[in-house]
Amino acid sequence: MAASAHVSKVRSLYKRILVLHRFLPIDLRALGDQYVKDEFRRSKGASSEEVKCFMTEWEKYKDTLQTQVLQSAGKPLSSVKFGAELSDGALSSFQDDQIGQLYELMLESTKSSRQFDIQEDSK
Repeated sequence: MAASAHVSKVRSLYKRILVLHRFLPIDLRALGDQYVKDEFRRSKGASSEEVKCFMTEWEKYKDTLQTQVLQSAGKPLSSVKFGAELSDGALSSFQDDQIGQLYELMLESTKSSRQFDIQEDSK
């Protein structure tokens, strides 16, 4: 029973994050959606300790993004800044591959010409 409750909690968090991404600029949404999908897929074989840390960090991300989305209501997306600064303490706890992944994500999200060429549907 505990396993099904855990799966439900993970699935709920995953879906909530993807819903929140709908409020991001289209290129950041595409980047974020792909990143979240990859991370959740990779975590399937994680140990219970890794899963606990994984869920805690993604819950923090969801809470931060939800707050920023609510604060941005009614403002033009171009004037809204999404994200948060990472403390030196948080960075020092990352493994080398996580630092590399974070660096690649930072490079992609700050490119003037992003990998994604996505147009929003005009309604």
